[in-house]
Amino acid sequence: MTENDAVPLHMSPESASSPEHATREVTETTCCIVGGGPAGVVLAYLLARRGIAVTLLEAQHDFDRMFRGDTIHPSVMELMDQLGLADRLLQQRHTKAYRAEFTNMDTGESVVLADFSRLKTRFPYITLMPQPDFLTFITEEAAQYPGFRLVMGANVQQLLEADGRVQGVRYRSKDGWHEVRALLVIGADGRSSRIRKLAGFALKKFASPMDVLWFRLPRRADDPGEETINGRLGRGHLLIIFDRFDYWQIGYVFPKGGYRRVRDEGLEALREAVARAVPWVADRVEALDAWKSIALFTVQAGRVARWHRPGLLLIGDAAHVMSPVGGVGINYAIQDAVVAANVLAEPLQAGAVDERHLAEVQRQRLLPTRVIQRFQMLAQARIVQPALRSDQPFRLPLLMRVLPRLPGLRRVLPRLIGFGIRRVRVVCL
Repeated sequence: MTENDAVPLHMSPESASSPEHATREVTETTCCIVGGGPAGVVLAYLLARRGIAVTLLEAQHDFDRMFRGDTIHPSVMELMDQLGLADRLLQQRHTKAYRAEFTNMDTGESVVLADFSRLKTRFPYITLMPQPDFLTFITEEAAQYPGFRLVMGANVQQLLEADGRVQGVRYRSKDGWHEVRALLVIGADGRSSRIRKLAGFALKKFASPMDVLWFRLPRRADDPGEETINGRLGRGHLLIIFDRFDYWQIGYVFPKGGYRRVRDEGLEALREAVARAVPWVADRVEALDAWKSIALFTVQAGRVARWHRPGLLLIGDAAHVMSPVGGVGINYAIQDAVVAANVLAEPLQAGAVDERHLAEVQRQRLLPTRVIQRFQMLAQARIVQPALRSDQPFRLPLLMRVLPRLPGLRRVLPRLIGFGIRRVRVVCL
């Protein structure tokens, strides 16, 4: 293949050859994965393990982002165990949460909504591990295989297309423009996916009643709540608290579009709200001394109707943007990656990937995605929205109060959060 055989989509041949867009390097690979998040790195590892040449492009220069999702559920730990990686992964610094408990701040009533310790698995808990550590671990494992190539700081700007098929990508880095020609391009570049936009896929968005502020407060050895994800609900407030070694990671949930109001009310109002909701940190809320230490997460959710076109497949949040409810986004993205590897490894090795293979990946992942997104929307409507909008003392919904008392239902939610509607296994070993 010569450099002129493919022309970037949305870019004229004239501009492709202009000096400011001159290509410094053209490389070839079997699979080009765009996005170094959980889905991208796991898929790259699985393909490299099978001896498939794979190039992983990550736009940032490192994996270190503030408040990236970092809940690794039993489903992923079982996959890591199947690959022989679980024990080494758990040598990374982490904490474990065996249950998710919610407390009504107006009445003091508490319920354990999900008890993961009852799951029949070697890993009956949520593993809380900084996502940069997880990503670094997987890419270091992938680097042991000669076909794996990781490029950091690779900002993909165009797709390459010929004969009605995507055949690679064009990216810009600090030293100029580069092209990667590939049999298959995978878009795993997250909720704001550039690949999704370049390919012309439309994201159907679902309404969400909330946005979230993420921040940290110091943790002390005698603080309560160890090994528990704790939610605090009450009149106009919803907070989620995670134990993160020597600090608490807190999600302060507020009504959609209300960030300007929160900012206008000021840091002191935020500190007072946190102190009321989480009394054991009231003596250290002064650590919230600057807005720059508080990250805004704009909640969105949605799904692409068709995840593929010739030569291109979307997975993870690029295909289906998840709400943070249940913290399942990472795990569903990794399950997408495993299914993609299961389906595509042999066609990639044979050099013959067509749309029926790509459609099969979507077919296997669509129902689990629909189910969990429906669950998230239901939780937002029945729990989050009433807690945020109530001008009366908040009362836990009937389902939350009844669920822990019914053995059959009590097992459903931990399984749904922990594994989805069915376990995924690696078959492309």
